[in-house]
Amino acid sequence: MKLATCAYSYRDLLTKGKMTPLEFLDLAAELNFDGVEWTAYYFPETTKEYLTKIKRETFVRGLDISGTATGGNFAHPDAEDRAAQIAKVKEWIEKSQWMGSTVLRVFAGGCPEGTDLKEAEKWVIDGLAECAPLAEKEGVMLALENHGGMTADAEGTLRLIEPFKDNPWVGINLDFGNFTGDIYGQYEACAPQTLTTHCKVTVRQGDGREQVDYRRVVRLMQKAGYDGYFSIEYEEKEPPIPYVERFASYLRGCLVDA
Repeated sequence: MKLATCAYSYRDLLTKGKMTPLEFLDLAAELNFDGVEWTAYYFPETTKEYLTKIKRETFVRGLDISGTATGGNFAHPDAEDRAAQIAKVKEWIEKSQWMGSTVLRVFAGGCPEGTDLKEAEKWVIDGLAECAPLAEKEGVMLALENHGGMTADAEGTLRLIEPFKDNPWVGINLDFGNFTGDIYGQYEACAPQTLTTHCKVTVRQGDGREQVDYRRVVRLMQKAGYDGYFSIEYEEKEPPIPYVERFASYLRGCLVDA
């Protein structure tokens, strides 16, 4: 397994102009990450010229592009808005291909108020199904993140992925900080369908948060045959500099010792 950091970890610095995308790459290289996940929101522009420049600048620093990420909502109640969301994901499949990313994180969305859950789930499944052929054509896997709403737990996430169990281009972006309750059982349930991951320091439990035991996580992911990226998505209140580096040191130990 390899270790990456998401641009999202430095979101405040990137959005407030205190860090440029190239400075983010410099820092990732300095901290000896294997790769970086680029989030669509943090680019000053997304032209092919700019994104292929980022591809080169990532490579020459000895880094991989471990993935790309875009937002979205496949469960929007308005059909035209759903079509626009699908079009955005297709756009980012192509942009991901320009950058050399082989996986794109996407969201399902929540069940709209007054909408039957089965209908909302069908919208998400239909959206993924419409995007999947282009994903295969461009060589970019679609990774649905467990991110609240219909993907708040493993059961809901897996229901949306079940129709694609034989499609290697659709799977899960398993975020270890976004479940609650029996988190390790849910990780284990999702692990066989996982394409990539996000590592948060803590997970919500009741009214508080508790640390995730990443040695345990690494062991269960290994058991499922996962050998991809552990990508830090830092969300704690302490600043990412230097706390991302400290979390990375802990995760490296977990990858070695598990």
